[in-house]
Amino acid sequence: MRPLRILRAGFEEHSEIDEVMRDMQQQRIDDLIPDTLILVQHPEVVTLGPKAQRDGINLPSYPTRIVDRGGGITYHGPGQLVCYPVIKWEKEEQSIRGIINRIEDWVMASLADCGVNGYRDERMMGVWVDEHKICSIGLSFKHWVSRHGTAINFDIPNRRIETLPCCGLTPGTTTSLTALGHSHDLEGRFIDRSRLEEALLIHLEEFLGRKAMVPEEWSPELVA
Repeated sequence: MRPLRILRAGFEEHSEIDEVMRDMQQQRIDDLIPDTLILVQHPEVVTLGPKAQRDGINLPSYPTRIVDRGGGITYHGPGQLVCYPVIKWEKEEQSIRGIINRIEDWVMASLADCGVNGYRDERMMGVWVDEHKICSIGLSFKHWVSRHGTAINFDIPNRRIETLPCCGLTPGTTTSLTALGHSHDLEGRFIDRSRLEEALLIHLEEFLGRKAMVPEEWSPELVA
C-alpha cells in the first residue's frame, strides 16, 4: 500500500495553500513527491468556482477568491477543517464519481467515530447530517492527480455560513455540527479539529487506500 504524507498546517491563507498545491500537483505528476494530504484551517474566504462566476454571484460582505475546482461557492473559515488530497490515483481508481464517493465514505466513517450519523443526499454531493450539509467536496484533476478537496464544518461562528447559498443550495442548508447540536462525541470529548483529524487518520487507510505516514507540521521547507 502506497504511503500518504500528512502535512498538518495551522491557520493559513487560502491563497498560500492554493499556490503550494499547484506546485505539489505537478511534483506529484512527475513523481518528485509522494501522495500528500494537507490538513488546514483558513481565515474567512468564499471561493468561487466556475458556476458561481457564470451566475455572477456577488458577496460584498465576504472576502472572495476565484478558483478552478468544480461547483459554485464554498465557504472557508474558522471552525472548519479542510483536507486537500494531492494524490496520484491509480488506473483502477480513475473515476471522478468513485473518488468523490471514497472521500464521502471516509468522512462519514470519521463522523460515525465521533457518534454522528452522516449520509449522502441526492440534493448535492458531500456529507449531510440532520437534513443539513456539513461537508463539501470539490476537486480538480490533472493527469489524475487531485487538487482541492473537502471541507468539514464543525463549529463555524456567527452563522457566517448559514447566510450563503453554498453550492447553489438554499441559505441555511449548509451549516456546522455545533449548530446542529453535535458538539461532543460519545465519550464527551469536543468534536473539534483535533478530534476530527484523529478520526480521519484512523479511517484513512480503509477508504483512501493509502497508509498514513507520521504527520509533519507545515513549514516552508517541507513544501519547497
